[in-house]
Amino acid sequence: MGWFDGWFGSSSSDSDPLSRLDPKLREFLEKESPIKYNPPPQPNPQVSPPPPAKQQAPSQEPQQNQQQDEQQQPAVPPQSLYQDGRYAHLWKTYRPLAAVEAETKSDNEKLSDVLEAYKDRRGLIGRAALENCAEEQVVWSDCMRSGSWHSRMTMCSAEVRKFERCYNAQSRLLKALGYLSVRGRDRDVDEEIQMHADELYHRMMAQEREIEKAKEEGREPPVFKGLFDGTSATMITAPTPSTTSTTAAADTASSSAATTPGQPKIPEPNEATLAAWKKQLEKLPPEEREAEEKALRADYRARVEMARQVQSLWQQQAKEREVRKAEGKETFMDRMSAFAGSWSRPKEG
Repeated sequence: MGWFDGWFGSSSSDSDPLSRLDPKLREFLEKESPIKYNPPPQPNPQVSPPPPAKQQAPSQEPQQNQQQDEQQQPAVPPQSLYQDGRYAHLWKTYRPLAAVEAETKSDNEKLSDVLEAYKDRRGLIGRAALENCAEEQVVWSDCMRSGSWHSRMTMCSAEVRKFERCYNAQSRLLKALGYLSVRGRDRDVDEEIQMHADELYHRMMAQEREIEKAKEEGREPPVFKGLFDGTSATMITAPTPSTTSTTAAADTASSSAATTPGQPKIPEPNEATLAAWKKQLEKLPPEEREAEEKALRADYRARVEMARQVQSLWQQQAKEREVRKAEGKETFMDRMSAFAGSWSRPKEG
């Protein structure tokens, strides 16, 4: 019906004769034809000009900020198995179990948690030291099962001394590097500290072997830097990139454990404590004194922090008793606690 087009004007399809062809056939012709066909340009329809950018900016900024906030806020907590946002409406009122238990705990339970955390840290340090001394344990066990007759008669005393020294040295190094000194810290940081402590122990053993070898050969024994210096590894073996990163992570963790931001500074120990430390250090070989001194200071810092936590709990309990007393809801235990507190205070005069 092309004669209608002659009366009412040609349609847009007549301006492009290839528009009615099959898309695949048209694509084939465009590829195989030596002459490229360019369809005539079509007139653009009249479009109203867009509003100025100044008027759109105020309305777009809140939407962009809202979208950024929604992207930053996770749809579901990490406890959910579906991190794509499914069942997000069920997780809106979710609270971790630790937060719920912390609100329902009594004063005695809170106090026992602080004391148990201090005791558990000592036990976990011993367990980490045993893990680092696994080779010495295997040698001791093999000696007891299939050792020589002389070793069995002496109850494998040489292997036992080697294991005990490894355990004590690893415990000192773990304490000195701040192992488990910060509650709630990432587990990977403490694992890096544990690996770094094992590395320092083997470095110390290598230094002792070098000194003994020099004495046997009649040479002057080499002088090594401290174990906690970053350049001490270059005197035995060149540090690898992984060793350097582990050392930096452990040093950062130990320094952060020593001075935690937002907390008061740890006071220096008194003269009696320093004198006791001095006597204890004099009994050790010179190469082990540095690690022992740092371990003693780490233990002292942990005790001070535990005492501060206990004191803050007592102060919080006293404030809660005062609030209940002001509201007329004082209990029998509140009266007994107030009486015990007044009895324990020093008398004036």
